[in-house]
Amino acid sequence: MKHHTLSRRKFVKLSAAAAAGLTVLPGFRFGLDQLPIPMKRMFGKTGFEVTTLGLGGQASLQWTPEDVDPVPIIMKAFKMGINYFDTSNLYADSQLNFGKAFKKLNLLPGRPGYDRELRESIFLTTKTHIKWAKPDFPDIEGVGNWTQGDHGKGAVGDLKRSLSQMFGDGKGNYPEGAYVNMILMHSLNNTDEVDVLYKGLETPLDKNENFGTLVAMKDFRDGTNLTGLNPNKERLIRHIGFSGHLNSPAMMEMIRRDRFDLLDGMLVAINPNDKRYLNHQYNVIPVAKAKNMGIIAMKVFADGAMYDKEARWSRTPEDVVRTVGTTELPSKPLVEYALTTPGIHTAIIGIGQISDDHLKCQLVQNYYAAQIAPDGMSEKKRLQLEEKTGSVKNGQTNWFQLERAELSPPNNVILKVENEVEITWDTAYTADAPLSHYEVFREEKRIALVSHEPQISKEPFGFKDSTRGSSYRVVSVDHAGNRSESVLLKV
Repeated sequence: MKHHTLSRRKFVKLSAAAAAGLTVLPGFRFGLDQLPIPMKRMFGKTGFEVTTLGLGGQASLQWTPEDVDPVPIIMKAFKMGINYFDTSNLYADSQLNFGKAFKKLNLLPGRPGYDRELRESIFLTTKTHIKWAKPDFPDIEGVGNWTQGDHGKGAVGDLKRSLSQMFGDGKGNYPEGAYVNMILMHSLNNTDEVDVLYKGLETPLDKNENFGTLVAMKDFRDGTNLTGLNPNKERLIRHIGFSGHLNSPAMMEMIRRDRFDLLDGMLVAINPNDKRYLNHQYNVIPVAKAKNMGIIAMKVFADGAMYDKEARWSRTPEDVVRTVGTTELPSKPLVEYALTTPGIHTAIIGIGQISDDHLKCQLVQNYYAAQIAPDGMSEKKRLQLEEKTGSVKNGQTNWFQLERAELSPPNNVILKVENEVEITWDTAYTADAPLSHYEVFREEKRIALVSHEPQISKEPFGFKDSTRGSSYRVVSVDHAGNRSESVLLKV
């Protein structure tokens, strides 16, 4: 598609209208071919440049109101040049709606007119909520209990179901050449789930037992059959990642345990109320960034809770937000906040409805908001926006995150005494500011300062003391000067 940059005067006029609550400007219209060229960012180590706005697979693509056809939403996103698309096996008919659009766009391999170039120009991500590779439950007819993320076929069944619904007949069959760019292990909530996902990688792979989803997805990424679940040695995915709403420490653990070079992407909740909870922007996001993962922002509007929707999971079409921001809280700064969080490459946003009036079209307005200025959103403006959104529902919008916790001491502090004293520890979890460093004390004397770096593996921080003391402690310090010390370790 051809794009033309608007004149600065028209762009400023439209942006000002958006910032002021989207008052319609009489007589102000332009076509999609006059949109600015979409901004792109390199998506971690994938080698793919993604647009800063991605189309989310929920909202009207999942909870479709009676008067909305979701297919034109997808078609319009393509026409605008958006190239990152998100969906999931959990999202009701979302994948089927993508399938209808893909048929219109000639994206079904093996059919006459298949547009390989267009397919290779987009990054398509789906998800499985199932942590085990093999079926755990009796088969269920049809779609099954999708709200529980399983239809009786395990995670491998979810992958094939995605391909069938988006590129095949929707009944389990998919054509040769069909693939998704990335599959995410969806909604990681605790370290028990991390243990399951890595079963068969960190532990011996026994084909007679069940094993985690990751080792099976590795087979379908690499075209191997180590698990026995890929006898045809298909390559159905290009990349593997995970998503998390709730638990930053569990997500950090997921990344640290990846000594298999599996994880290329992470989908994470981020908005200006993030720091009112156990935040992601100072905990897991820096770890994923240091590992050069592609990082996708979600819950930019707190799933609509920044506006009229109740602070809870969406459940019905009535939960779909159909407006674009408000005068009191325009949507544009919320998008900017997510995309100026260090490490974020793109933001997926669900669309309730589109409109020919660009000032009322969620897709167009989000598109403009995602064209971040070179200097981005300043730290001062970020703090001002955090204060403003803190008054929305008394700051209780991010029900999908763990409750706030203050700066923690270093985790897993271990003292070993042989010829010298060795102290090791894992990363602390922070609250109001990024971590700065760790201080090691022998009795009451500080004997070392160890700089904090995102911990991207299971290798701990450490310090060795050739002069033996009787007791030691380690203190975590953030950039605001807050301190939190470990228990006293006695020799």
